[in-house]
Amino acid sequence: MSRVAMDRVCIVMMSAVGDAVHVLPVLHALKRTHPAMHVTWVLQPGPASLVRGHPLVDDIILFERSAGARGFLDIRRTLASRRFDLVVNLQVYFKAGIITAFTRAPVKLGFDRARARDFNWLFTTHRIPPHAMQHVQDQYFEFTDWLGAPREPVTWGLGPWSDAERAWQREFVSRFDRPIAPLVVATSKPEKDWAPERWSEVCDALWHDFGLQPVLVGSRSPRELHAERVILERAAVKPFSALGNGGLRGLVAIFDAAALVLSPDTGPLHIGVALDRPVVSLIGYSNPKRVGPYRKFGDLMIDAYGDPGEDYPISMENRPGRMPRIQVRDVLDKVERWRTAYRDASPKATGS
Repeated sequence: MSRVAMDRVCIVMMSAVGDAVHVLPVLHALKRTHPAMHVTWVLQPGPASLVRGHPLVDDIILFERSAGARGFLDIRRTLASRRFDLVVNLQVYFKAGIITAFTRAPVKLGFDRARARDFNWLFTTHRIPPHAMQHVQDQYFEFTDWLGAPREPVTWGLGPWSDAERAWQREFVSRFDRPIAPLVVATSKPEKDWAPERWSEVCDALWHDFGLQPVLVGSRSPRELHAERVILERAAVKPFSALGNGGLRGLVAIFDAAALVLSPDTGPLHIGVALDRPVVSLIGYSNPKRVGPYRKFGDLMIDAYGDPGEDYPISMENRPGRMPRIQVRDVLDKVERWRTAYRDASPKATGS
């Protein structure tokens, strides 16, 4: 930490919800080493709603990517009046490079040239050393290593923080007479989705065989609404639909109260892990060695990405068409594993 002043730090990681979750342990590591650090985070509105109010985030600057050129001009104007000691550019896309260029700081730390796509390395003054591909969370920890901040213990601090959020959570859960199991019915990409017909079978088994209340979660996009309609039509015992209920913060509150979460490869998977809630993860499109559950609940993961016996490398290669490989029985076997290994664990009052 002696090599860089860190009184005022700007984080550039703007878009994916899962990546925003991965940033939180980085902030905890840096804050433990430098408690007086003031953190500003550049975020797009979606993930901003997830971390707004986090005790380690002092300021959020919104980047309105949907506004096109005006969004870039607005954030340039906002950043022009601010000075930072350090900018940590954790995102390798070109837009992140442009935002980093707008910041005023003597040290702008980014990925090495091999991993900084879209010429992102041109916008940083310092770069972490080259490293073989690894889990996204460990890649982010390479920044704390460079800054001399120990990564352990890994802490997210994600959870309902306010009295209002706790009250909303209590009211939501009070309608059920059994533990809840949220199901993420669709994702950001169709290639990551699992067939709603199969989700309906899982819902019935959760109710009848495991004593759980299935709860459909997500937003209200056309694909999510289609999945909701199919599941409600086909399930013998209708699950409760909470699509669009409370936004991302509501999703955190629901997960925080859950006995078990079921999610494909998407941001909610990492939210569940951050909350220390057992997650049955269904992964086929993305490399699970890179984006799977971090350190916890790997025994509950269904890996349809690799072929049987394949020792595939960690890479950014995506494999479309793999999710249909996952059968209902595969998911229920993992729920049975949850019942054996995790069911008796007492839920915590707050997130991890």
